[in-house]
Amino acid sequence: MASSMSYVEFVMEQLAGAGTITCRRMFGEYGLYCDGKYFACVCNDRLLVKSTAPGEALLPDCPRGVPYEGGGEMLLPDVEDRETLAELARVTCAALPEKKKKAARVKAAADTRDKIDYKKTEKHLYLPRTPAIVEVPEMVFFAVDGQGDPNTSPDYAAAMELLYGMSFTVKMSRMGGEAPAGYFEYVVPPLEGLWWTDEPGFDGRAPADKSAFRWTSLIRQPPFVDEAVFAWARDRLAEKKPDLDVSRVRFWRWREGLCAHVLHVGPYDTETASIDRLEAFLQGEGYESDFSGERRHHEIYLGDPRRTAPEKLRTVIRHPVRKRA
Repeated sequence: MASSMSYVEFVMEQLAGAGTITCRRMFGEYGLYCDGKYFACVCNDRLLVKSTAPGEALLPDCPRGVPYEGGGEMLLPDVEDRETLAELARVTCAALPEKKKKAARVKAAADTRDKIDYKKTEKHLYLPRTPAIVEVPEMVFFAVDGQGDPNTSPDYAAAMELLYGMSFTVKMSRMGGEAPAGYFEYVVPPLEGLWWTDEPGFDGRAPADKSAFRWTSLIRQPPFVDEAVFAWARDRLAEKKPDLDVSRVRFWRWREGLCAHVLHVGPYDTETASIDRLEAFLQGEGYESDFSGERRHHEIYLGDPRRTAPEKLRTVIRHPVRKRA
């Protein structure tokens, strides 16, 4: 199975601290370059780094794998450890020999240093160090509504394919010469979710029956995305994947307003402890939850559960609030 561009983008973002990270297609997968030097590849949604003495000394217990049958062994580092990953790239590239001939120009799929990454430019919205009150401004989203257990629902799986398909259609529009007016390079923002049940006042403490969940899954878009760009992206996705029901995706301008949020680290099923912590913070600060209508229990997913150990998952939990009377 070929690697997804979303995973390649994620790996490149994680490696950004090492230098200018670029990629190009290689035999149906992706080769990675740091400041023009080939040092790693992404195959089957796995990052494999060339094996060098300094790299092995840095990560002596790192598992190994091969990019393809008959290929040489390479390191399989933890892609969630951003600092160690960047250091591994630096020491690996320093140990690799320089090419005698002038290196061929590498066509960059993306240069992570020149991209807008909202997780970095708007840390107060995405990386709360402690529980905090925040005013969330109007943003543009692609959104899909549904219901059911996200772990088993085909409806939820289809929503993920729709949202990422739409988001990367817009992001990669520049590559096809169809970039919208005002386009700039950016990192696709993280997946988000609004959750509720038919019982009013749902605050994120999971019901015993997860099939009772109702949800809106959404991904933020850059400000140059308007309804015309949305319609264009929807038509393009329908052409590429005719089996997808693109009518489910909607364009949404949403101002969430006054909220409180906290960073939860660990499995989704242990969020209750972080919600209790957030509620205690609200009590101390003179606020209370304000669930109603579009003001729902809100989660922002900073990790990928398919590739991250449950105990390392990071999720921003955000609740609508108001001043207590």
